[in-house]
Amino acid sequence: MTRQQLVDSIFAKKSFLCVGLDTDIQLLPQCLKAKTDAGFEFNKNIIDATVAFATSIKINTAFYECDGLKGWDLLERTAHYIKQNYPEIFLIADAKRGDIGNTSKMYARAFLQNLPFDAITVAPYMGADSVKPFLEFENKWVIVLALTSNSGASDFQTLTLHDSQKKLCHQVLETAVKWGTANNMMFVTGATRAEMLSQIREIIPHHFLLVPGVGAQGGSLSEVVKHAYTKDCGLLVNSSRGIIYASGGDDYASKAAAEAEKLQQQMMELMGL
Repeated sequence: MTRQQLVDSIFAKKSFLCVGLDTDIQLLPQCLKAKTDAGFEFNKNIIDATVAFATSIKINTAFYECDGLKGWDLLERTAHYIKQNYPEIFLIADAKRGDIGNTSKMYARAFLQNLPFDAITVAPYMGADSVKPFLEFENKWVIVLALTSNSGASDFQTLTLHDSQKKLCHQVLETAVKWGTANNMMFVTGATRAEMLSQIREIIPHHFLLVPGVGAQGGSLSEVVKHAYTKDCGLLVNSSRGIIYASGGDDYASKAAAEAEKLQQQMMELMGL
């Protein structure tokens, strides 16, 4: 998907919502647990219920890989279902890959060539040669981890570098931004540190940000928009548990739709549309 296609979709739907499919088989509604294909039915119903309010869907691969071949099959079928039925959806593999060049090339083939993902999250710790193989695919995106929303982010990401007095996450941004362009690279920046987004925007004024942490993790949507919104929106704000587990009953899909619509309405208002 091109940048312009993504921007057009955001303004057409008046939404920059990304729905996270962190599908945990143990947390499925009781009405599904006896079914042989419960995971796919859950995903399908959540997708169908929320897609009108979302621009993007993010599949957290760990929730699928943990179940071996069965889980990988569910991941593949879910990804293909989304792209076959909703090709306008920006589909993210939240895989957090990143290794030496040859290995990264294989990871890139797995998700960006053999599966219909538009983007993959990548850890930049090993440097340029671990990220650049993901940038070799036309109209595909790399989403580099910069400032995450978890509590442990402060262990490394916000440490001050003594030689320059800048934070490590800022150095990651300044270095990684040279590897790609605003048309094929995004950055993960957590909503739970919204006050830092203004500084991040000074470093990367034009790149899209994938922002986790709104909803169950306590991040503020209005603060994210205040500090990081651009003329092209420049944001994909993810909510996972707050949407897909809004209800554990038979109404799980309709409740998920209601939560997605609530966020979309807030986004539309914050966009001034």
